[in-house]
Amino acid sequence: MFRHLLPNAMVATVTMLPFLVTGAIGTLAGLDFLGYGLPSSAPSLGELSLQAKQNLQAPWLGFTAFFTFAIMLALLVFIFEGVRDAFDPRKTFR
Repeated sequence: MFRHLLPNAMVATVTMLPFLVTGAIGTLAGLDFLGYGLPSSAPSLGELSLQAKQNLQAPWLGFTAFFTFAIMLALLVFIFEGVRDAFDPRKTFR
């Protein structure tokens, strides 16, 4: 069981993890943007996006929120893809 079943099940689990993590981050940012997430004094991407919407004369707030969100999610996906490749039992290195 530990030699055949567990490594193959772990690959499927690690494959699904980046989608769960990025979905949770996106959900939290969306709830914060709508005002239902963390308290308004807590810093978050949703709060930054809401401040960017309220202060359209300061476009750097919107750019900062967008690029932080995009780079963070892309890096998370790349990191989890590397972890998945590292734990893949079918991948052979020569």
